[in-house]
Amino acid sequence: MRKVNRYDVASPSSLAGLRTAGARELARARTYYANPARTKSYGFTAYKGDDVRHALYALFHGKCAYCEARYEVGMPVDIEHFRPKGEVAETPGHPGYWWLAGHWENLLPSCIDCNRRRYQPTPASLASVSGVLDHQRVRGFRAILTGKESCFPISGARMAAEPLPANLPASIAAESALLINPCSDDPEEHLRFYIDRQNPLGLVYPAPTLLPGQPRPAMPIALPALSDDVAAIERAAQHAGVSVRGAVSIQIFGLNRLALVQERTRILRRLDVLATLLVDVAGAADTLELLPLAAAADEPARQRSVAKLRAVTARLLSEIKAMAQPDEPFASMVSAWIRTFAAELI
Repeated sequence: MRKVNRYDVASPSSLAGLRTAGARELARARTYYANPARTKSYGFTAYKGDDVRHALYALFHGKCAYCEARYEVGMPVDIEHFRPKGEVAETPGHPGYWWLAGHWENLLPSCIDCNRRRYQPTPASLASVSGVLDHQRVRGFRAILTGKESCFPISGARMAAEPLPANLPASIAAESALLINPCSDDPEEHLRFYIDRQNPLGLVYPAPTLLPGQPRPAMPIALPALSDDVAAIERAAQHAGVSVRGAVSIQIFGLNRLALVQERTRILRRLDVLATLLVDVAGAADTLELLPLAAAADEPARQRSVAKLRAVTARLLSEIKAMAQPDEPFASMVSAWIRTFAAELI
């Protein structure tokens, strides 16, 4: 998950303003929910407009807002309501945040696995999966129920009805959401990637809860509790001294489900191959540049060879940097890997 500025793209015209499809639908929904005899959720459609879909695509570069996997090739996208519109899993009887169904700031693109509730193989602990991950050996993974769907755990006071527009920001803040919103939160404050160049493993773990001035631990403290019970995840995170929001988000969105861990591991291995080549080629250029020559006439040939090696080094470095661009899958993990690699070179 990477931080995204929602205002990098314009709000969809179908949702912005007083005479739009979104505004008309909200007016009808208010009438519908004012009727105590209603028996089901209102059938919202304005959020599905083509301009909404295109705006979300541009904002997130065709990637899931939560896991950063590409959804544009062979995977349908769900236009996801961060605050669910029809019901709230943690509060039976809650009608959902229906007043936010067409609210631009409440919409995110999600892959179906991050959004829909289903059982996913998930790691029980770091030690149980390290060094044994491939398509045949998946020991250390257990199936738990993940996927956001209508889940929206909070630690504050939940909105039970539509607030006045002027009070909406304060009502949102008062809920103290336990899930990370990449448009209003900084995921790096709550999530870390497991970066070990000797044993690549594409896991994400909750960030340590640090006191001011306290150094960041070199290794993960703990993976989230292997549970779909938010209270249990919260308690385990507090006990381990890690971000509660990070732990809850990892388990609710299924950010360590097997398919994601495998794909992130594949990218980490590719990065390590590129890094090894880069270091070796750069070292060969340095050695060749200092190598004594039998004859001065050989100097032009040496300089040409060194220049070619330097060019290869530059291309390798460019390839690594390109993998961290916002439109690339798992760019936040690649950025974390680059920081680790750069520190090793110092």
